[in-house]
Amino acid sequence: MPPQIIIGIMGPGNQVPNSELQLAHKLGKAIAQQGWVLLTGGRPAGIMEAASAGAASVGGIVLGILPDEQGNQVASGVTLPIVTGMGSARNTINILSSHGIIACGLGLGTVSEISLALKAQKSVVLMPNNPLAKDFFNALAPGQFHMTNDVNSCIEHLKSGLSQKFSTPT
Repeated sequence: MPPQIIIGIMGPGNQVPNSELQLAHKLGKAIAQQGWVLLTGGRPAGIMEAASAGAASVGGIVLGILPDEQGNQVASGVTLPIVTGMGSARNTINILSSHGIIACGLGLGTVSEISLALKAQKSVVLMPNNPLAKDFFNALAPGQFHMTNDVNSCIEHLKSGLSQKFSTPT
């Protein structure tokens, strides 16, 4: 059986513009429609909640990598909560467990996850277009990420990276 494709959506949990929440919902839905598993930070907040809800709306599987030890705070769309008790250290699990990464919006945790993903040579898509983020990550990792406002462009970029990684059609 071929490996199950896991795509991580990373993004802030607080002070997220409505436009980015809507984008995360669309991305979660698009990932599930590809038959891929969605991985998020699992909390009922911000991008994590919106992406999980999007995937769940079409019957997708959602892994939620939770920071705390109790696992009481879980996004409603999460199918499989993983309780880590690791706080922000779980960012490494989020990145290394994903075959591709979408960063939807920016926060300090998200920037750390993008950096980990680039260092691990994952397929990385930054959304939405953000000139500051583009300049920052181009200075550190030129040509190692894709930036777009379009969900279809994001999915096609991930498919391209996955086909190279697995050498089979996705």
